[in-house]
Amino acid sequence: MIRRAPVAVLLSGRGSNLQALLDATGQPEFPAEIVRVISNVPGAGGLERAAAAGVPTMVVSHRDRSREAFETALLDALAEGPWPEWVLLAGFMRVLGATFLAAFPGRVLNIHPALLPAFPGLHGPAQALAAGVVQAGATVHVVDAGVDTGPILAQGSVPVHGDDDEARLAARILQLEHRLFPMVLRQAAEGRITVAGRRAEVRLAPGETRWLVAPPDMP
Repeated sequence: MIRRAPVAVLLSGRGSNLQALLDATGQPEFPAEIVRVISNVPGAGGLERAAAAGVPTMVVSHRDRSREAFETALLDALAEGPWPEWVLLAGFMRVLGATFLAAFPGRVLNIHPALLPAFPGLHGPAQALAAGVVQAGATVHVVDAGVDTGPILAQGSVPVHGDDDEARLAARILQLEHRLFPMVLRQAAEGRITVAGRRAEVRLAPGETRWLVAPPDMP
């Protein structure tokens, strides 16, 4: 029987990337399983997606807490179930600091809607449009103490069209995110990711790549 690494997902919103991860980990041959989903926002749509898949959920609010107290509460919540080997941030709109990251050194992964190191922080698609780039995209990276500054694991690109607005471009990028995150989770669960300082090495399986390109027929 294949070994399935326990994984936790943190989110703040509707959970479309969570759904892509649930779909992937729902396959019996996938080497990871989601054991808990935590949101800092009560009523976040991702909680419903997790519950529908039978994954335990919790809400840990960041309000009226210091960052350290919030991160301690997150760790306490994770300790209530199987301790995860990896933590994935799927639209989690809080910056994690030393208290949390020390518990998962090099094992917190985030997906960001831009081709890092360009356009970190909020509104990556809007930043790309404002800069006039012809290619935008998404990045999966290891989380460090900065904002979207950790070692890059995989990226994907989409064209920027002349009639794009933020919503249209973000939707196109999201399609790539749904392919990138499960791919990197598989690599992580299989022990094929090594982080050394500012760089990450990935041992690729046959047919894998660290760079995805949107299909030409993507709207």
